[in-house]
Amino acid sequence: MEIINKNLLYGIGVLVISIIAAIVLHTILYFLLKKITLKTKSKTDDLIIKYSRGPALVIFIIGILLLVIPFVPFSEEVKSVFRHIVVLILICDIAWLFIAGAYFLEKLILTRYPMDTPDNLKARKIYTQVVVLKRIIIVISIFFAFSLSLLTFPKVKQIGMSLLASAGVVGVILGIAAQKTLANIIAGIQLAITQPIRIDDVVIVEGEWGRIEEITLTYVVVRVWDKRRLIVPVNYFLERPFQNWTRVSADLLATVYIYADYHLPVDPVRKALYEILKESNNWDGKVWGLQVTDLTDKTMELRALMSASDSSKAWDLRCEVREKLINFIQKQFPHCLPKIRAELENKKIIKGGNV
Repeated sequence: MEIINKNLLYGIGVLVISIIAAIVLHTILYFLLKKITLKTKSKTDDLIIKYSRGPALVIFIIGILLLVIPFVPFSEEVKSVFRHIVVLILICDIAWLFIAGAYFLEKLILTRYPMDTPDNLKARKIYTQVVVLKRIIIVISIFFAFSLSLLTFPKVKQIGMSLLASAGVVGVILGIAAQKTLANIIAGIQLAITQPIRIDDVVIVEGEWGRIEEITLTYVVVRVWDKRRLIVPVNYFLERPFQNWTRVSADLLATVYIYADYHLPVDPVRKALYEILKESNNWDGKVWGLQVTDLTDKTMELRALMSASDSSKAWDLRCEVREKLINFIQKQFPHCLPKIRAELENKKIIKGGNV
């Protein structure tokens, strides 16, 4: 009994020392790698170190344990159980490595294609694909890690084999139980490929103006202008019409409609519009114009057209032009504001009756 206890304590001590040695070796190695990467201008190596650090530590520990297990004075049964645990940890660590690689890819794309630029069309296009791909990799990695882990247990090995070999059958069963969910997942993959929307696109959905904040496999989050969040199923963007203001480029044409009396001279208003646009920081200097676009029995409709580099500036520019044009008409041509005309018929009233 004492010999068994001594062997057990000795074996545990060897394992603990081995784990500590693996941690120390891992720390020293990554400390040296960090020093090397600080001397480089590239951010790729920094990201590699950041996302490989955790999985690499587990691999270091597993590697040293596999080397020392044959020399530990444990029984073969204990060693077999220990090897089984090590294999399970290794499977999970490989899945972790794939998931870390997906996050590394996402950060690398954001580094090379920043989203905070004025015209970030290409960045949004690539980032949308990467986000959806990342989620797919995470789901697949977890699924295979779970299935391979079951294969290591003789009693449930058949379940693991069934999960791997009968993925199609499982998909049919899940499809019957969750048709809408699977339809949304398929729609999410289709959305990533066809890209009717991208991350940070400006859209009009259900009458709400907002930006695409997040795209998942089943739903899309739209950040509305007043900071509300509109949650929309992904198949909405494949089956129903919506407006995408930044589908091709970020720049937009903004319009402002002014209604005035027929006496208003158009040329002075046109010159005033140009002066307003020249002084505005929201106008990109590309397009502008003022035209009479409609006539009614009471007023004429003036349409001011101007361009802006993105939707936010277009909105601000519209408000600015609308306010300043009205102010100009009020000061220079106050008699030309919209009015209602009426003719009064004079009637001679005679005392005692009407004529």
